[in-house]
This record gives sequence, C-alpha cells and structure tokens, in this order.
Amino acid sequence: MLSPGRMLGHVGPAEARRRHELLGFKGTLSTESMSDGERLPLLRDEEAMQRRHLTCLGTLALCLALATPSVALDLDLEPPELPSLVNSGSQAVSGEEVRLGRTWLRQFRARAPIWQDPITQAYVDSLVARLLPYSSLSGIRPVTTLVASEQLNAFAVPGGVIGINAGLFAFADQEAPMVSVVAHELGHLSQHHYARGKARAEQTQIPTMAAMLAGMLLAAGSGSDAGLAAAMGSQAAFIQDQLAYSRRYEREADQTGLQIMAGAGYDPQAMVDMFRTMQRMIALQGGNPPEFLLTHPVTESRISDAQSRVDQMHADASREQSLEYQLVRARALLAIHDRNPNQAITRQNRDSTPEDARRYLRALVDAEQGRTDAALNALDTLSRQHPDLAMLPATAAQVALEAGRIDDAIARGRHQLRLMPGYAPTTLVLGEALLQRDADAAYRVLRELADQHPEDPQVFALLAEAAGHSDRKAWGHLARAEQLQLTGHIDRGIEQLDVAKKVAEETGDTNALARIEQRREAFIGYRKTMEKFR
Repeated sequence: MLSPGRMLGHVGPAEARRRHELLGFKGTLSTESMSDGERLPLLRDEEAMQRRHLTCLGTLALCLALATPSVALDLDLEPPELPSLVNSGSQAVSGEEVRLGRTWLRQFRARAPIWQDPITQAYVDSLVARLLPYSSLSGIRPVTTLVASEQLNAFAVPGGVIGINAGLFAFADQEAPMVSVVAHELGHLSQHHYARGKARAEQTQIPTMAAMLAGMLLAAGSGSDAGLAAAMGSQAAFIQDQLAYSRRYEREADQTGLQIMAGAGYDPQAMVDMFRTMQRMIALQGGNPPEFLLTHPVTESRISDAQSRVDQMHADASREQSLEYQLVRARALLAIHDRNPNQAITRQNRDSTPEDARRYLRALVDAEQGRTDAALNALDTLSRQHPDLAMLPATAAQVALEAGRIDDAIARGRHQLRLMPGYAPTTLVLGEALLQRDADAAYRVLRELADQHPEDPQVFALLAEAAGHSDRKAWGHLARAEQLQLTGHIDRGIEQLDVAKKVAEETGDTNALARIEQRREAFIGYRKTMEKFR
C-alpha cells in the first residue's frame, strides 16, 4: 500500500517497481511464474503524459454529463449487474447511463493518474453516502475516484461516477466548502442532465458525439494533438448549442446542491463563499483558471442567484467542524508536496488548522522520512485522544506495514477491526500484511473486501496474489482479470479469464468455472461499449 506522499511526484526505481506490483504484476502469478500464454506485459510509466491531458478528460466528463446523441452510442448490449436509474419523477433512465459512465471510468483509470489512498477514498465514500439521501438520485450506488492532480477540480459522469482531485482538498481549508463541490456534482447526477442533454442533442441533430469521445481518449492516451483537434472539431457545434443549457444546468445543480447540503446538516452558505473564493482566484490567475472553473464557470449572476436561495432557506447548520476532514486534507497536502514534505507543513500552517491535524501531518512526514517510532508514537497518542476516528489507527497500521513491521501491522489491524469492523483501509492493510505470514487468511480477508468493493482495482490486485499463494490458481487469474478490466485493459482481462478457465477445468473447480462464465459476459459487454470510444 502506498502512502499519500508517494502519489503525485517523482519516485525511484524501487518505488516504481512497487507501483507496478500494486497494479497486480507480482507474486505467484507474476510474469516469472507464468507460461508464455499467461504473461502480462508491464504497464509503462505515462504519468507525464497523463498530467498533460488530464484536462481533456475533464472536458470529456462535462460533455458526457451534458449530452450524448444516441445515434453515436448504439449501446445495445447491457452487461449484467448494472442497475437502471429512476429519477424522482419516476421517469425511467436506461442502463445506458450506468454502462457508459462505468465504462468511461475504466478508460479514465487507464489514462489518468489515480490517487490510490484508501483512507481518503473511505472518507469520500462515507461523505457521498451521507449526502445521497438528500438528493433525488436513487437506484444506484455512486462510484468515486480520486485523481492525483494538484489542480482544483471535481466532475460527475453519467452512471453515478464522481471524480475528485487531490487539489480540491488542498484548496478547501474547511470541510463545508469541499462538500459544496461534491453536492453540486451530485446535483448534476440528480437532475439527470446527461439524459436531458441527450434529448436536446437529438432534437437539434448535433454532430455525432462518437468522434469527440474517441478524440478525447486518443488525446489523453497518445500524447499527440491530432486526437484533440479531431475532438474539438466535433465538439464546436455541440458546445455552441449546449452553452445556454449548460448555464441552466449549473444553476439547477447549484440549487440541488444547496438543498443536499442543508439536508445533511452543512451550511449552504459555504457554497456561495466557495464561489466567491473561486472568483477571486480567476482574477489572480487571469487566463489560466483551474480546471473546475473551465467546466463550471462562476459569474456574478450565478453567485447572486445562489446567495438569494441561501437567504430564503434559513438552514440550520448542525454539523461541527470536522477533524476527520482536516486529517484527510493533511494527506492531500503531503501527496501534492511529496517531493518536499516540509512544503506541505508550511502550507498547512498558513491556515487555521487544528493542532491535532498538524500533529497528524508531522507524523506522516516522519513516516515518509524513516522515523517510524516517532510516527507511531504520535499516531497512537492521537488515536487515544480521538477513539472514534478510524483513520488514525488505520494510518498507524499502514505505517507499520510500510516500515516492514509485519507482525505489528497484523496485530494493529486485527485489534482495530475488532473495535471497528468493516473499515476498508484497515482491512486492506491487514490483508496485505497477512500475505507475508498466512496467504490463506489473507485470501479470506481480501475476498470479503472485494465483495464489498467490486470497483476497487487495488483490492483485486492483492486478492490475485493471495489466491496464487494459497493454491487457488483459477481464482487468482479471475481476480487478475477483474483488476485488469477495472483499469481499462479489457482484452488482457479476457485473456486472464481464458487462463482461469483452463486452470479451473484442469483442477475440476466447478464454482470457479461458473463465476468465470458469468464474468465473461460482463467483460464482453464492457468491451463492446469501449469500442464506441475508439
């Protein structure tokens, strides 16, 4: 497991190897132990290219949220286990939204730098779960992804996909402003702007969206300007026609987001304050505004409209300032300033950050710089002072694991899970630590975690290793296939299913065979949808 400070910047050869390992290329099922037919080529490090074209994918997310002409995306095969959406007015929305969004997310993971921080991921998932009951989004469990970028940005994609940059945490020094951005994105999803924009596009016969989708992904993946030019050529008429509608959608998302915030106990005034802060940023940065402001323009009329709505709400903000958020923000600051952790401390000190959050960041820096005892002592003290914050003992277990203190990590993980069962970051640490002591126990822990988090590639990467080490070869290749399809490598995932089937037939594992065939149908459905982006 990687600590947050290793997500965004330069890494040495050892760490680069570890990143490849976390993508699943290690252990019993590594290339060294596979036949030629089973070998998986290593992924190249494309981080610089990903950074250059991340904005293109952000624009793609916006366009997906606005409209997609059905003539361009004839998605006639629906993979199993994907729900349909029904809005508050009982107007059915087809599984196309879900399928398109989830398929896009797999392509996004293959091309954009993903911030793999299970603790921050757990916080974001918990936040979305708190906000969701106050939205009109029903019948679906949203999927969130963290992007390893210091740019201020967040986006929503049809099918319940929400993306958040590390830079959003750094920008928002309190929880409520950050929540306002997430609530706004939930507003887009709740109002089904994709489906409504799609209908508008069909009425006006806007040029095919397929060329834009393909061009955006080409630009993001190839590093050339050819794809971007092709995309923009198809996008021009689309954007011109949709501009007025996009402004309307932004206001609708604002209104819905304000209601979501108030319902969940957050002060909706924080959204207006966030808008004003962004407006000041535009003035300071001139022609180079943050990514979020390129797709979510902030105007004085929009701010005034939001303020008027807040004034009429008379909301009772019952939520207190969140220390948990400040701890997550500390992780984001360290991720952004991983080349010079002291810059993270300096930046945190400029804000009115609680002292315990400062101590937490210093403990993370101590761990990064090899002062393990100091880090663990500080984290244990914080854990005793804040026994309800699961991330504190989880961080300590993670620090112990990364320092090679395997037995300590196992003991810490098991102790916390007895007190706070089901906390995913701790379960992941325990599973990874058990790999070095008891692969069978690791498999059981990680298998349950994978059932609970079927969209997490990191879980399946570790599960594949645990299966390989515990003589569950067919299940190991199946887990590897899941990890590959979740990260956009669908063809290689299907190849792993073929290997898994062969092994299952040789060993007579009928349960594995049934599961492999079930998943093959879903994989083929995703591949068919992915072909529409090419």
